Amino acid sequence: MAKTKKGVKKQAELTLEDVLWNCRDILRGKASMATRRDMILTLVFLKFIGEKFYKQREKIVADMAARKLPPERFIEMPSFYQRDGVFCLPEECRWEVLLSTDSAKLPLTIDLMAANLDSTIESLKGALPLKLFTDSRVEGKTIKALIDEINKISEERFHEKDLIGRVYEYFLQAFSINADKEEGEFYTPHSIVELICELIEPYDGTIYDPCCGSGGMFVQASKFVEAHGGNTRTIQVYGQESQPETFRLAKMNLAVRGISYNLGTTATSTFTNDQHPDLKANYIMANPPFNLKKWRTANELLTDYRWAGYGVPPVSNANYAWILHILSKLEVTNGIAGFLLANGALDDSYSLEIRRKLLENDKVEAIIVLPREMFYSTDISVTLWILNQNKHGGLFHGRRLRNREHEILFVDLRTWNQNIYEKKFVQFLPEQIKRVAEIFHTWQSEETDGAHYEKPELYRSVLFDEIKSNNFSLVPSRYIEFVDRDKDIDYEKIMTEAASSVSDLLKRQEENKKALQAAFKELGYDF
Repeated sequence: MAKTKKGVKKQAELTLEDVLWNCRDILRGKASMATRRDMILTLVFLKFIGEKFYKQREKIVADMAARKLPPERFIEMPSFYQRDGVFCLPEECRWEVLLSTDSAKLPLTIDLMAANLDSTIESLKGALPLKLFTDSRVEGKTIKALIDEINKISEERFHEKDLIGRVYEYFLQAFSINADKEEGEFYTPHSIVELICELIEPYDGTIYDPCCGSGGMFVQASKFVEAHGGNTRTIQVYGQESQPETFRLAKMNLAVRGISYNLGTTATSTFTNDQHPDLKANYIMANPPFNLKKWRTANELLTDYRWAGYGVPPVSNANYAWILHILSKLEVTNGIAGFLLANGALDDSYSLEIRRKLLENDKVEAIIVLPREMFYSTDISVTLWILNQNKHGGLFHGRRLRNREHEILFVDLRTWNQNIYEKKFVQFLPEQIKRVAEIFHTWQSEETDGAHYEKPELYRSVLFDEIKSNNFSLVPSRYIEFVDRDKDIDYEKIMTEAASSVSDLLKRQEENKKALQAAFKELGYDF
């Protein structure tokens, strides 16, 4: 790569990765990580919604000209933008304004722009951080440099099909990797979200995430629908998030991609202030905080309808509270859920009775253990649970499914840890995701004999009675056969050969010693 005398890459040769890295580098050391993240994502958001606005404006002008109608009568009408999922931006809220604003006035200008959008566009209310740029104390010239760098991100320059998604994904992942444990929980690694989508197949209907973070589950579901030739407008997105900063991230992430959503009216606890009390979802995708403690007070929610028939989850750990909440939100005839929990939920004693009733009611369809080091907030191995309200069989997404009542598929992927990125984190390759989906969907299919569906060290279909005999443990290694690679080794033969080798070595050493002594003796030395 050719460079200038100062070692900076020439602008014409910049890659998208160069530009994205430069955006992070401009603010390095000038604000906290959370502030840097919010500043960059806010400006990227303003850039992309501005770009969409200008393109829609050009489309309206062309359409009106083709109809021989005066375009100026229509280009400021919100309905002509909203019909294609584009925000009709007030003149003072357009990206061009920032490009022409003096650097000293930029912090205030951006904050006024955010406040204007918050008050005039209903779906953006609460999406943008207010007073962020003036409160940050970052100099206007630094913000100007950041705007100039972000302005280089365009489809004309970088010919990527999903440039918006690519850029947002980059920043969400980059800042999550470098966050501490709590701050990093707003992002679920992409390959895991993709795996959940491939397993539960959220083609249409209602999708819900009770702890939606930055909205990654919804984004991937939307991509899944598009990849399979569906219409994203046929899906309805519902979610909730308790952290205000993450709540804003989710709104921005979904809005910039044109995904309609209902995340409730505020950032609040799903347990104590359910924003969608009457919802029944076709699909649920979630990555709840692992082993959440003190999720309720000792006397709170003791008679909550979500625990009816199962028992009250303990205050010390919310894992089974999440499971029962998710189950309560599933559509009762065909709802399916894929969600992540810490491995402790597979076998903990204090939730044994709830787990027993879940299994007796036949709600669990699959348990899939993932490799370690897949998450930025923890290095533990985590489990993907699949709950299904319909294990009776029938037609589903063009596939004929068999009756799988009182069967559970166990899959152990802990050894699938070879694909490393960012020095230590593990992710699944596309072919690995396809393989897991194939294992799961084949097990579900009409042609499969569930009683003999297994592959040692990878997966096995298990009947309820066997799980009952193991005290309702859901630890896959109790059911999947692991080959004892030592059982065929002839240890007696190995030890005999080793002893013989040692004996030969000692014999050669003694012979060498005697030869050396004889040589010295000839020279007149006596030992």
